[in-house]
Amino acid sequence: MEELQDLRARMQQERPTRWEELPDIALYMDQLISYMPRQLIRFDQGTPLTSAMVNNYIKDGLVPRAEGKRYGPEHLGYLTAVVALKQILSVRDIGALLHAGRETGKSSPELYDYFCQALDRALDETAQAIDPEAKEEDLARMALDFALRSYANQLACARILDILQPRDEKGKRK
Repeated sequence: MEELQDLRARMQQERPTRWEELPDIALYMDQLISYMPRQLIRFDQGTPLTSAMVNNYIKDGLVPRAEGKRYGPEHLGYLTAVVALKQILSVRDIGALLHAGRETGKSSPELYDYFCQALDRALDETAQAIDPEAKEEDLARMALDFALRSYANQLACARILDILQPRDEKGKRK
């Protein structure tokens, strides 16, 4: 099927811009909003990011504050991760994950590179599981397989994020 071949090809080829290739000039909000859709694979025409979302992510501590009214590579890196992760995680869980990353002492470029490498692996593994020669009657089975894989991954992710949550003196999660 042509649609499956296209899906597989996009998953194998489309990737976020690497850190060293992110714009090295600071962007204003409207430039940031127009830049972000090219960072992740999208099939709908909806807006993946609005200025209100950016402001909320900053307020929630997911993304560093703007330098004046300008956003640089660090902002683009964090926003790329947040936009991808918000498809499956709550803002609280994204915050816990980003906090755990920062606690490693790694720099923003190192964390972003790890994110991109992990996304590359996930996209490549999923692309390999797509059978571009599948018949129409195979699509429901293939979709179910992907849905169940998502379910299993979500279970593991939720439990690991729960383990990462800080605890109070009595051992209860805060």
